[in-house]
Amino acid sequence: MSIRRAGAACRECFPACICQTGGIVAEQKKLVAYLNELLDVSNIPDSSCNGLQVEGVKEIKKIALSVDACLGVYQKAVREECQMALVHHGIIWGGLTSITGNIGRQIEYLLKNGLNLYAAHLPLDLHATMGNNIVIAKSLGLMDIKPFGRYRGILIGFKGVAQKSMTCEDIGKAMQNAGLGGKFSILPFGKKENRTIAIVSGGGSDALNEAIDNNIDCFITGESLHWNHHAALEGKINVVYCGHYHTETGGVKALGKHIEKEFGVETIFIDEPTIV
Repeated sequence: MSIRRAGAACRECFPACICQTGGIVAEQKKLVAYLNELLDVSNIPDSSCNGLQVEGVKEIKKIALSVDACLGVYQKAVREECQMALVHHGIIWGGLTSITGNIGRQIEYLLKNGLNLYAAHLPLDLHATMGNNIVIAKSLGLMDIKPFGRYRGILIGFKGVAQKSMTCEDIGKAMQNAGLGGKFSILPFGKKENRTIAIVSGGGSDALNEAIDNNIDCFITGESLHWNHHAALEGKINVVYCGHYHTETGGVKALGKHIEKEFGVETIFIDEPTIV
């Protein structure tokens, strides 16, 4: 990475420069372009408007990482003197039809404080090295990891084989210890010990039937759907629900470490958990 002193030549520096007032500064336009390419946002079908959702200041010294876009995250980001909030769940889904109510207040706060808002939904679920699901798979030490979980014509999760048999309780506790799971619940309708495991973080319960079709021992996701109970019972599979929020903290954290390495800017994780 080339680094130069701020000034006229600083604008040509990629990906970051050293500001005269101290600290590493990344140019917003170049950072956004880099993230768009890294996450392949233009080629992944999604209801989320992935990429830069709200434009703020042009120089980025510090980035707030979080799961959800909300006022609580923005306020903490501003207090921490961040210039960008990078989140998994943004505020624009299926297009923006009006700027009123809660969304209007959020956008007003972002613009008033010059805070950039960047969102990466499915691109950060399926990413092969720093996505939510691969982070979980690696934290569990899975082997023979392969893509899994078809959604909108693409595979957004992963499946693999545990190095040793694990009970559902073992899996839930391992997720908690890795900081990737909260209070967990179990549908214990399969084997007592699991070797094959499939993962779709967050609201990935729709992939349960695919897990059954793949003869998976245990399916890990964030939150349940009502129909899961009888499907798991009849399919003789275990399901471990580890929380929508908690299962999706790993991706933004991994992406933050990558940004720090590539750009030299500081990142912080803002923990704003939900009850789901």
